[in-house]
Amino acid sequence: MYASGRHRPDTKSSAPLAGVIGDSPAMQRVYRATRQVAASSASVLLVGETGTGKELIARAIHSLSARASGPFIRVNCGALSESLLESELFGHVKGAFTGAVANRTGRFEAAHTGTIFLDEICSTSEHLQVKLLRVLQEREFERVGDTHTVRVDTRVVAATNRDLEREIQAGRFREDLYYRLNVVQIDLPPLRDRREDIAALVEHFAAVYSEENDLDALSIDAEAMELLARYEWPGNVRELQNYVERAVVLCESTVIRTADLPPQVRGLTPPRTIRSRGVDVATLSSELVRHAVSEAGATEDNLHQKIVGRVERELIEQVLAECAGVQIKAAAKLGINRNTLHKKLKEFGLEEGPDPEA
Repeated sequence: MYASGRHRPDTKSSAPLAGVIGDSPAMQRVYRATRQVAASSASVLLVGETGTGKELIARAIHSLSARASGPFIRVNCGALSESLLESELFGHVKGAFTGAVANRTGRFEAAHTGTIFLDEICSTSEHLQVKLLRVLQEREFERVGDTHTVRVDTRVVAATNRDLEREIQAGRFREDLYYRLNVVQIDLPPLRDRREDIAALVEHFAAVYSEENDLDALSIDAEAMELLARYEWPGNVRELQNYVERAVVLCESTVIRTADLPPQVRGLTPPRTIRSRGVDVATLSSELVRHAVSEAGATEDNLHQKIVGRVERELIEQVLAECAGVQIKAAAKLGINRNTLHKKLKEFGLEEGPDPEA
């Protein structure tokens, strides 16, 4: 028999969460996972590209948890330098450093009995990762410049747009901290993987910005919606929100049409970069396609293979140059292991040369 405890709430619902738009299968999985983990006290790691709504899910975890009456504190770890971030997270005492003219309470203390959301956790330094690990394990820390230990009861929800396992392999993230943060991981799908939600998102944002600008409610014609549905959305929901607001402001009628959409959505300018596996990979341009066809003499049967090979070669060359020829770093940035990189260099006939870190 199991020991008695509090009743486990129903966590199987896949209905949309408050403030989150979309009913696609991918989002239904997110909703179920969010409700399930919210009922626990476990740390949560939210993984997804920029603009996929990680903060919305973090807020939902908090509001559905037993800590809902406590504070929800958000910290963007990528927005501050190491010294400022340490003070922001843990506080400081007067005189701890130049400019510390008074004691300051940190965000962990402010989040006591509630939830702290650490966005862009991958941006933290080794020194801060050690302090974060201690907070997660011991629930205690010292303010900057102080020896007094502060104890807190704070749940941690962290978020990243990078693959932390690859960051660990590259030596940029502590493995022990990763396992403390990643008790439960929720993967947020990019908008291009939940295209069936685009219409509902457009309708929602159009209504919001029409009201904000004191305009009549706008609709969108079929041709414009088709363009939005086909676009790759490198900036995800945040990019869609921006474009809908733009269309609402510029629209000269009650219907959003193709002309009200930005050039990149209409295919009039090169597509923007999509961040994939930690590397910025430009979407293939028509000029590159033409070059690959003319250079390789590609037929209809092998055109795709020739184009992909050329893009892959140019990407490897670019990343190697950015990493000053250090193959270990280049492999980590590309999201492949070093042996695979060696095979690719040989396959493409690229001069390997000595690896500076070999």
